[in-house]
Amino acid sequence: VFSVPGTPLSLPTPQGLLAGVNITSPTPLVRGTAGKAALLSVRYASASADKPVVKWQLKRDKPVTVVQSIGTEIIGNLRPDYRDRIRVLENGSLLISPLQLADEGAYEVEVSITDDTFTGEKTINLTVDIPISKPQVLVASSTVLELSEFFTLNCSHENGTKPTYTWLKDGRPLSNDSRLLLSPDQKILTITRVLMADDDVYSCLVENPISHGRSVPVKLTVYRRSSLYIILSTGGIFLLVTLVTVCACWKPSKKYCCPIHPPSLSREKRQAETQPTSDYSEQDEERLKHEAEGIPRSGDHERKNPVALYILKDKVRASSTSSTIPAAGRSPGPVGRSTRRYHRSPARSPASTRTHRSPPGSPARSRGAPRLLRTAGVHVIREQEEANAVEISA
Repeated sequence: VFSVPGTPLSLPTPQGLLAGVNITSPTPLVRGTAGKAALLSVRYASASADKPVVKWQLKRDKPVTVVQSIGTEIIGNLRPDYRDRIRVLENGSLLISPLQLADEGAYEVEVSITDDTFTGEKTINLTVDIPISKPQVLVASSTVLELSEFFTLNCSHENGTKPTYTWLKDGRPLSNDSRLLLSPDQKILTITRVLMADDDVYSCLVENPISHGRSVPVKLTVYRRSSLYIILSTGGIFLLVTLVTVCACWKPSKKYCCPIHPPSLSREKRQAETQPTSDYSEQDEERLKHEAEGIPRSGDHERKNPVALYILKDKVRASSTSSTIPAAGRSPGPVGRSTRRYHRSPARSPASTRTHRSPPGSPARSRGAPRLLRTAGVHVIREQEEANAVEISA
């Protein structure tokens, strides 16, 4: 009996010497596809012509017996999850069809023959996978503005187990760049601080032990931002934050809290408004004195006619008395004017026409000022009438 190439032959030994089974396998790893068949191939060699006893186990924390047979005849009942899916070949190989994902693991085979003293053992690893379906790159938009905070590309596929992802830019793997971030499984690519150099074609390659797939390339277009935005994004944000902080912390001084007078008001009016109420009476008295000094005095020859002055005073009293007593049942009318025409009194000084108003909210003016003003007016009128009467009598 010959073994596979590279394996020593198991030749017949003289009677009385120990003999054993030699098992070989063409591959220690079998990659299977879910839903299809997988062959765990082995070969054994023995000096005995008897049929071998073959036992396959699946290594777990506690080994699970998959099948046991003498030659190709299965001994006992199979486990429900292996029923109708297991077959032992003449050379001891195990055929599983169709494969399930739960069949993945390390399988150990033991071959023993009655006349042989030693039992042969071999372990084969089996992987079960689902093929990768056609992947595609998902993006929120195929365009992005320069200097955007981030842009995300997602490599998506419906089916496939144990996928590994590789991102390609213009058909070549991505270069090492700190701006390019990959998720732990490398399924998601994130471009931070997008630049004009990122304007290119992107695709992803997905692989697993039994298949691979490549997505359709996606064109990413990067639009350039204006120079104003670049300036604001670099230094303008810092200046804006500084300005807001200063404005929030600034407190106005008390000396700037007083109301500002409108420019139309003169300095004299502002001073008059800010003066106390007691100053108004003093100002009025000074103004009346000034007016009295400006009134022309009668001459010496006028003062030497007391008779005419007495007559004029009696006339003035009689006219004032008659004007203050209105007729019964009638409203008082205006006082009758004399037919005589007198010389006009000299014009008042500009200071006499000026009026002072108390600022709003200030207390009312003292009543002494109006009285003084009326008294001065009466004296002026009387002296004018006296002068006119002297001229007429003369």
